[in-house]
Amino acid sequence: LSPLCPPSLRHRVPTGDSWGIFTFLCAALCNLPALPALNCTEELGAGQSIQKTYDLTRYLEHQLRTLAGTYLNYLGPPFNEPDFNPPRLARVERVPSATVDLDLWRGLTDNARLAANYRAYSRLLCYLRALDGQAGTAELRHRLGHFCSSLQGLVLSIAGVMSSLGYPLPAGPPAPPGTPVASNDFLKKMDDFWLLKELQTWLWRSAKDFNRLKKKVPPAVVTLRLEARGF
Repeated sequence: LSPLCPPSLRHRVPTGDSWGIFTFLCAALCNLPALPALNCTEELGAGQSIQKTYDLTRYLEHQLRTLAGTYLNYLGPPFNEPDFNPPRLARVERVPSATVDLDLWRGLTDNARLAANYRAYSRLLCYLRALDGQAGTAELRHRLGHFCSSLQGLVLSIAGVMSSLGYPLPAGPPAPPGTPVASNDFLKKMDDFWLLKELQTWLWRSAKDFNRLKKKVPPAVVTLRLEARGF
């Protein structure tokens, strides 16, 4: 019998096959630290990153509905009227537009759509931060600040999706070009109105983009790995 077994157990050991089994179990327990450890690890791949980005776009859609209502009430009529739908002015064309033909948009590669989303939200974020500094009430500044933080998270999340799929990021977050100063208060409000309108359309389309993309990319895989210890 193994000398590592307690003396109190030696006189209880049966003979024959039972004695061999008992000896084997005792030796295995004594050498347990040297046995391989079986670990279950989850590989976080592109599928999970895409799912999180999709969830974030849906959350931002919901958040924007509340923010837009509060901000349009702050602007006053006619901007807060449900049927107000003015033509887009040339001065606000620098805000990235989501009004692209859907068939043309879907015909782009995944890389091209992701890059367009990344550039657009980077620029929209800069414009929104400018609104944050101009808001006239503490409640509105708080809502804008919270939304900007969430939108920054979306920009980073899109970058994570592109990286996980092996796509390069566009060259740096582009800063918005200088926007001409509005000649009157109405035109300034019109700029703000179109900024929120374009952002709403971008989020609606991005949610559809990431919903389609997550169906193309398999979910994260759970794998089993052996980690040898003591060898």
